Amino acid sequence: MIDLKEIRKDPTIFDEKLKRRGLPAQSAAILNLDKQHRTTLEALQTLQESRNDLAKEIAYAQKEGHDVSALHTKGSAIRTKISQLEEEANSLKAELDQTLSQVPNPVLASIPHGTCEAQNKEVRRYLEPKPFSFTPKQHFELGDALGLMDFTQAAKISGSRFVILKGALAQLERALAQFMLETHIRNWGYEEVSPPYLVNSAALYGTGQLPKFGEDSFETTSGKWLIPTAEVPLTNLGAGQIFPLEALPKRFTAYTPSFRSEAGAAGKDTRGMIRLHQFHKVELVSFTTPEGAQTELERMTNAAESILQKLDIAYRVMELCDGDIGFQSQKTYDIEVWLPGQDTYREISSCSLCGDFQARRMNAKCRDERTKKNYFIHTLNGSALAVGRTLVAVLENCQQEDGSIKIPTALQPYMGGKTLIQKEPQ
Repeated sequence: MIDLKEIRKDPTIFDEKLKRRGLPAQSAAILNLDKQHRTTLEALQTLQESRNDLAKEIAYAQKEGHDVSALHTKGSAIRTKISQLEEEANSLKAELDQTLSQVPNPVLASIPHGTCEAQNKEVRRYLEPKPFSFTPKQHFELGDALGLMDFTQAAKISGSRFVILKGALAQLERALAQFMLETHIRNWGYEEVSPPYLVNSAALYGTGQLPKFGEDSFETTSGKWLIPTAEVPLTNLGAGQIFPLEALPKRFTAYTPSFRSEAGAAGKDTRGMIRLHQFHKVELVSFTTPEGAQTELERMTNAAESILQKLDIAYRVMELCDGDIGFQSQKTYDIEVWLPGQDTYREISSCSLCGDFQARRMNAKCRDERTKKNYFIHTLNGSALAVGRTLVAVLENCQQEDGSIKIPTALQPYMGGKTLIQKEPQ
C-alpha cells in the first residue's frame, strides 16, 4: 500500500515514480478523494461536538423545568446529519482505499529504465552453456521417451497445463525440493515452515495479489483461495504483528504447490512444464529493517543462485527494468537458467524487495525499544527455486545422447545413490 502522507508531501514526485512504470499521473485524483474524505470527517467532528453540547443543554433545561421539545427536534436533525456524514465518510474511505490498493509499489531510482523484458540489465553470469556433441532435446521430449512424463493422461484428468511425473522423475522432483530446503536451512539460516495451501482474501490483499490480480488465482466456492505462491502465507506470518527490532531479520522457507490460472498466457509455453496451473516451488521470505533490506536482497539472490551452482548449471542474473518489474516490487533480480533444448535462458527465480508496501497492507511492524517507536518492516520474497523448472533444467543440461539423464552429484544422496535415469526395459 502506498503511504498517503508521501503523496500529500510531494505529488509531483509520486507521479514521476508512476511514470517510470508507464502509468499516468494519479496524484490529483487521489488527493481529491483524500480532501473530500478529510472535509467530511471535519464536518462530522463538528456535528458530533454540537450533539454533545446539545445533550448538555437539554440536561440543564430539563433540570430547570423548561420545555425541551424544540431541542429534541434539533437533536434529531443533528443525528440524521451525523448518520449521513458517517455513511459518506465510510464510502469515501472505501473508494480511497480501493484506489490506493490498485497503485503499484514505486520502484527504486537505481533500477534500469525500460519498457519491456528486452531492456532488463544483465548483472552477472555463472558458467557458459556447455557444448553438446549432438542436438539436445527439450525436456518434454526426454520425459516422454523415458516414459516418465505424461501430459496426455494429465489432460484427461485435469485439463491442459498439467503433468504427471512417474518413477525416477517423480523421485527427482522430490529430491530437488529436499536438496533446496536443506541448503537454505543449513547454509543460509532460513526457518522451515509448513503453511496452509488455502488462504483468505485478506492474506492475498496483504501481499498485493488482490484486488488487482484476482483473475490470476483460483478461488474456491467457500471464498478461500489456492495459494499462487508460498510467498502469500509466509509473508502473512507478519500480519498484525509487532516484532522486536533485535529479532530482525527473520527468514522463512517453505516447499509448497503453487496454483496459477495463467490468465493471459494463451499460446505461451503450451508444451512442457514451463507454464503449468500447478507446480511446486521452494520459497524464501525475509522481514528486515529498512536499513538492511537491500543487503538482504543480495543475500537472498545469492541463496537462490547457490542451488544452481551446486547443480553445476549455467545461469545469468538479470535486474528488471521499471517496465517489467512486478506490482509489489521496488527492485527485482530474475535468475535465468540455460536450457539447451530451447537454446535460450529462461526464468527460474525472481527475488524481490518490496520495501514497506506489503507491510502497510498487512500492518506488520517492528518496535525500537530505544525510541519506543513502531515502524513498518520491509519484506522480501524469492523463488529458490521453482522446482519444476529446475527439473527441466536438470533434464536438458544433463541429458546424454542416448536419452538418459546423468544425475548431478549434489542430488545423488537424495536419489538413493542413483547416478543415471534411463528408460527401464518393458
